[in-house]
Amino acid sequence: MAQLSPLLKQATPVLAARGEGVYLYDEEDRRYLDFTAGIGVTSTGHCHPRIVEAAQRQVATLIHGQYTTVMHRPLLTLADRLSEVLPAALDRVFFANSGSEAIEAALRLTRQATGRPNVVVFQGSFHGRTIGAAAMTTAGTKFRAGFSPLMGGVVVSPFPDAYRYGWDQRAATDFALRELDYALATQTAPDETAAFVVEPVLGEGGYVPATPEFLAGLRTRADRHGILLVMDEVQTGWGRTGKFWGHDHFGVTPDILVTAKGLASGFPLSAIAAPADLMSKAWPGSQGGTYGGNAVACAAALATLDVIRDEHLVDNAAATGAELAEGLRKVAAEFPVIGDVRGLGLMQGSEFTGPAGQPDTATAQRAQQEAARRGLLLLTCGAFGNVVRMIPPLVVRSPQVQEALSIWIEAVGAAIAPPTSEG
Repeated sequence: MAQLSPLLKQATPVLAARGEGVYLYDEEDRRYLDFTAGIGVTSTGHCHPRIVEAAQRQVATLIHGQYTTVMHRPLLTLADRLSEVLPAALDRVFFANSGSEAIEAALRLTRQATGRPNVVVFQGSFHGRTIGAAAMTTAGTKFRAGFSPLMGGVVVSPFPDAYRYGWDQRAATDFALRELDYALATQTAPDETAAFVVEPVLGEGGYVPATPEFLAGLRTRADRHGILLVMDEVQTGWGRTGKFWGHDHFGVTPDILVTAKGLASGFPLSAIAAPADLMSKAWPGSQGGTYGGNAVACAAALATLDVIRDEHLVDNAAATGAELAEGLRKVAAEFPVIGDVRGLGLMQGSEFTGPAGQPDTATAQRAQQEAARRGLLLLTCGAFGNVVRMIPPLVVRSPQVQEALSIWIEAVGAAIAPPTSEG
């Protein structure tokens, strides 16, 4: 009898039967507060009625219209509607299925448009698991080990992770920019560098926000050398950070934007956006795919845009995110094992560290499991798995935030409590 691969390890013991808003229910109908949102995917919550209705209506008319064979209205409408939320200059879009696939498309575009072979990524980044995307990923060896050689032409430069270095943000930013300049002098000449690819907030790398000065420094260097600036907004986009795009916090506009996850409230859809003149430099036949821009996924994405607008979910993410961050800082003040709380909007991480600042993976994972036992679903991240992250759906409200914080403080206390003897 065929079974799932044993490598698919579950972060929680839940066998989900249904979902509603910020909650999941198992087959015994036990309710769980879902602060994973399918790793940031169910942006409008589980089974939002407007998303369900849009998908059901589309399924009844056209499920699949392969977009290099025929065109369909949901795809065209979505491309047009994205102009409401994208930076004005990014007026051409290409749709794919996953974040990894979109990163690969962005990588191909940067190399073809510039004629340059190399890209610079930043320490702690996660861009995907496919060959090119994995070569660009440094959030953990598990994403890239065991199938070398990986794609060449990737240079890794530091990210301004102040807590990891033990510095303030200014010192970390200055260091990261100096090291980038050093990389351009020693590893990849500017005229051989196609792109800088960066997350506004490190995702799998530990929920570390960039700094305005760092992203401004990337923009300045990109403009000076004709290098393209690519923002990986797969996890930070669609209101997650309390602004529609993560880069909106920093006042820096990318040349190429990559989006996925929350785009279609759970349906597989991703995209890259770029200016018309840049997108036109992609080679004929270099963009395509069997399922990209699926009609049902596009209908769900259109409904997602409507729900985010009509329910003011970006503003809600900012307000409830601030409430969540404040509560997490209070928990950290009570338990010194939490060395840092950081994030933007509804993208918050608590880093567990030992007395000398070393990663405390075991306690972080115990806290995550204790939370699940109490009905709060969370995930870990960071290179050492010692950051517990909270990424609830954007529809979360203050009562659910307070419920989560109440469970969290109990879970952390249980995680650090000495084991009880039996017998």
